[in-house]
Amino acid sequence: MPKITFIGAGSLGFTRGLVRDVLTFPALADSTLSLMDIDPERLEFARTAVQRIVDAGGYPARVEATLDRKKALEGADAVLCTILAAPTSVWRHDIEIPKKYGVDINVGDTRGPAGVFRALRTIPVMVDICRDMEAVCPDAILLNYTNPMAMLCRAMQGVSSIQLSGLCHSVQGTAGMLAHWIGAPMEEITYLCAGINHQAFYIDFKWNGKDAYPLIREAVEKPDIYQSEIVRNEMFKHLGYYVTESSGHNSEYVAWFRKRPDLIEKYCTHGTGWNPGKYAYILDEYLRREDTWRDETKEWLAREEPIDLNRGHEYAAYIINATRGDGTLFEFNGNVRNHGLIDNLPDGCCVEVPILASKRGLDPMHVGRMPAQCAALCSISAHNEELAVESALTGDPRPAFHSICYDPLTSAVLSLEEIRNMVREMFAASRDYLPQYKSVEF
Repeated sequence: MPKITFIGAGSLGFTRGLVRDVLTFPALADSTLSLMDIDPERLEFARTAVQRIVDAGGYPARVEATLDRKKALEGADAVLCTILAAPTSVWRHDIEIPKKYGVDINVGDTRGPAGVFRALRTIPVMVDICRDMEAVCPDAILLNYTNPMAMLCRAMQGVSSIQLSGLCHSVQGTAGMLAHWIGAPMEEITYLCAGINHQAFYIDFKWNGKDAYPLIREAVEKPDIYQSEIVRNEMFKHLGYYVTESSGHNSEYVAWFRKRPDLIEKYCTHGTGWNPGKYAYILDEYLRREDTWRDETKEWLAREEPIDLNRGHEYAAYIINATRGDGTLFEFNGNVRNHGLIDNLPDGCCVEVPILASKRGLDPMHVGRMPAQCAALCSISAHNEELAVESALTGDPRPAFHSICYDPLTSAVLSLEEIRNMVREMFAASRDYLPQYKSVEF
């Protein structure tokens, strides 16, 4: 009976979907599902929802819930992490302060000023989770869904012996989108994708073994397809390779689309996929969820129609089955440190590469060299992430400032003195959630 622990189980959408997926594997159907959150109300909703899934499927799984993280982790075989380290009332400053200085952020959970400060607040919590795991479940595998993915994984993998990787659905999601654009069944598609989280590129994309990029180039010229992912399609047309994460995200990772109002209107306001490129989309969405999550959860629990128990496309359950279940091999794209994996990205940075999951654990694959123009873009972000991680782990605010100095969008908009003033204000806004800093002066 494997024990699978969910840290941040109050992330109800994630928890419901991941539990549903896990239980579809016969070797995992009798698992102990241990739910942990710091919010008792959310935790109780999660326990009720998970028990309903277990009952609907007639599974022999056992559900437990606790506010005690170490108790939830004790004896775990696999751990899934979906936490938010600070409330929206704090996080919103990551977006609103840069906006005051002219840095227009769309999502703000991965890199740039907002991503860096989310990392500074979250890394100490993630390291503490690893320390608890080292004490009570040292052989467990940790699968992280919390952003900023690359910085968190880089920090944990640099200080902990726990075997872990970070997971993002953008790789398989974008592959399915591209297959749909060219009319190809997904089971006939193969690809090699590598880079960094949210900025990985399909180095090759094949349909029945034949290069499908010519078909994708034709597809993006169609007005409806071009309009659906303007930023990513522009990047593809000029860089020659397709990037994984959505247009709203990618618009803020580079210098080309958000540095002037006219460019935002042209590239970011219309038809940019699931996260419209307008200012602070994700903040608006989180504020909406804060007002509606109770009612939406109660509505889900009260539904009389059968629950959909079909397995989804997230990687986590497949990985747990491969490593702690029946051992069926599973290849996925995950986040690990770059020790001989991508030759032209910085050694030791966090990269997103193919990984083979098996009873042996997680084995990342050597990719070689990325296309030079893609590696150049990823390199900037990777170096910036290294600086932010250094700051979070040492309590020195200067590397965080330097990370933001070199952020492509920020440096396209602000002077160094303006960046310093902005970062100082951001440190002051997050001061109560940065215990590792004795001083935030620099």
